Amino acid sequence: MFPLRDQLPTRSFPIVNYVLIVLNILMFLLELTVGLENEQFFREYALIPNNVTNGVGLGDAFDFLTSMFMHAGLAHIAGNMLYLWIFGDNVEDALGHIRYLFFYLAGGVAAAITHIVFDPNSTIPTVGASGAIAAALGAYLILYPQSKVQTIVPVGRAASVTLVPAIFVLGLWFVLQLFQGLASLGVDEEVGGVAVWAHIGGFVFGLALAKLLAKPRSEYGGANFDTGVQRPRLA
Repeated sequence: MFPLRDQLPTRSFPIVNYVLIVLNILMFLLELTVGLENEQFFREYALIPNNVTNGVGLGDAFDFLTSMFMHAGLAHIAGNMLYLWIFGDNVEDALGHIRYLFFYLAGGVAAAITHIVFDPNSTIPTVGASGAIAAALGAYLILYPQSKVQTIVPVGRAASVTLVPAIFVLGLWFVLQLFQGLASLGVDEEVGGVAVWAHIGGFVFGLALAKLLAKPRSEYGGANFDTGVQRPRLA
């Protein structure tokens, strides 16, 4: 399945979500300038678990932040920004601008810590906004359980665009990450790939904190959505 957009309007302009998307794109343009094959650049600003577990210095602590705005290629950033654009604005609406910003960054840190816990000796640079975005996905699932997502669904050799419940789209995404994470346990391979435990950690972080940080439902449109009242969507 490939999500295109959700059906939920927002009451406030998602300025923080848009700024996060712009910052990710600007960082990627910088990466293109220095070269995606520039190993020195990635080792300086990406997160390397082995560096952290062998003593966190100021530079290593800063890498928690810089790494979540870096991406390894066009497909990597395109997929991440699509998910952030679809689901992040509604989470920002529910949490409020400032709280959403700290939630997003904290989710990225929680995701990175989870990755380090499960692969503490890895020397592979880890980059991407996936962990922070996973936190937004977990929060979305808790805050908008009745939402539906316009999704491309493969049907045989063709594909159909249909509305799929968010609980199915995001639930399936999480289950796939969990299966991949469990399958990776005990596998000691120093090769690049997807840091699935970062995704899992970020998602669980979002699940756990969404309700605690969210405004009352009446303030972010929950009541309107439940009763089917339609409001203009800000874009």
